[in-house]
Amino acid sequence: MIKSIWVDNFKSLVDFKLELAKFNCIVGLNGSGKSTVLQALDFVSQLMVGDIDAWLKMRSWEKSDLNSKLTKKSNIDFRIVLEIEGQELVWAGSFNRSSLSCTKETITQNGEKILSVEDSVYTYHSSRQDIVFEYQGSILSRLKENLQEQTLKAVKDKILNIRSLDLLSPELLRSRNRSAEGKLGLGGEKLSAFIHESGMETKEMLGKELVKVYPQLDEVKTKSLKSGWKQLEIVESFRNKKLITTARHLNDGMLRLMAILLQLDIGKAFLLFDEIENGINPELIEYLIDHLINSDDQILVTTHSPMILNFMDDDVARAGVIYLYKSTEGYTKAIKLFDIPSMAKKLKFMGPGEAFIDTDLTRLYLEIESLPAED
Repeated sequence: MIKSIWVDNFKSLVDFKLELAKFNCIVGLNGSGKSTVLQALDFVSQLMVGDIDAWLKMRSWEKSDLNSKLTKKSNIDFRIVLEIEGQELVWAGSFNRSSLSCTKETITQNGEKILSVEDSVYTYHSSRQDIVFEYQGSILSRLKENLQEQTLKAVKDKILNIRSLDLLSPELLRSRNRSAEGKLGLGGEKLSAFIHESGMETKEMLGKELVKVYPQLDEVKTKSLKSGWKQLEIVESFRNKKLITTARHLNDGMLRLMAILLQLDIGKAFLLFDEIENGINPELIEYLIDHLINSDDQILVTTHSPMILNFMDDDVARAGVIYLYKSTEGYTKAIKLFDIPSMAKKLKFMGPGEAFIDTDLTRLYLEIESLPAED
C-alpha cells in the first residue's frame, strides 16, 4: 500500500503532502487541485515506465506544463512512502525537466539506503556504477530485471500498478481498438479490445455484476471485425425478445461501470478515478461505492457529490475523505476533512454527506488556517 506522497513543484502542488488510506475520496472547490493530484500520481507511475515524451504527448502537454508557475524552481521533487509485506520503503527523487529523467533518486528500506542515484553514478548497496546509458524517468525503468533484487522489484511493481482513469470519456469508451496491450487507456479508449483480450471469464464477470443493476441484461460479448477492430456488444431480453446493442449506442453509465469493474477485477493496483459519479445514475451510486470500498485494491476518487460521502461508514469517511484547498499563495493543500474540528463535531450527529452539504466550503479554509501548524 502507498501510505503517503509528497510532491514539490508539480503544477499547483508545492511542498504538497497527502496521507493515504486504503479508500480515499478527495473533495474541494473547483480549481482546488483535485485533478492535479491524480495527474501527479500518474506522473510518478510513468517515471517507472520511462518514455516521458510519450506520456506528455498522450496528455497533449509540453514539459513546461509540468512545473509550478508559482515558484522559480525547475526540478520536480517527490517522496513516496510504501508499506510492502510489513516493511516501510521510501522512494524519493528529483526529476529534471530538461533531461526528463530523475537526476537524483534513492530507495530506502526501514531507513537503510539500498539504491541511490546522483552525479551520473548509481550505488546499489555499496556497489558504485557509472551511468553509461540514457533514460527517461527513473533509473529503474532501464535497469535489467536480473539486476533488481526482490525489494527493488516490489517497489517498481507497486508504483507501476498505479492505474489512472482520470480522463474517462464516453466517446473514448465507445471507440473501437485493435488491441489493448493490457491497459484500458486514460480515457477508457481501449475498453472493447481489453474485454475481448481478457476472455470469456471476464465477460461472464461483467455480465454477473451488471445484471444486478441492469436486470434486462443477458450477456456481454465482443467480436473481432475486419482489419482486427474489436467491437463490444451487450445482449438484453425484453419479453422474450433479444436486443443486441453495440458500444456506440450504450449509455454512459454502463460503459463507465464496465471500465471500473474491469479495473477492480484485475486487482493488485492503486486505482485513480476522477469525478467518480459522472454519468452514473444516483440509484447506482451505492452499488459503485460499496464495490470500491470493499475492493482489495487501494482506491483514490475525486467527487463533487455529497451523495458519494453518504454511502460511507463514519470510520471510512474519517480515514479517507480528504479536503483540498488553495493557500493564500495559490498552493494546493490537503487535510482530512473530518480532522477539521467543526466537521468532526458535525459527524457525531450527521452522515458524512450531510455534514459536507451543511458546510460553507468558501469559508472552511479560514478555520483550517487557524489550526496549529503540524510539525
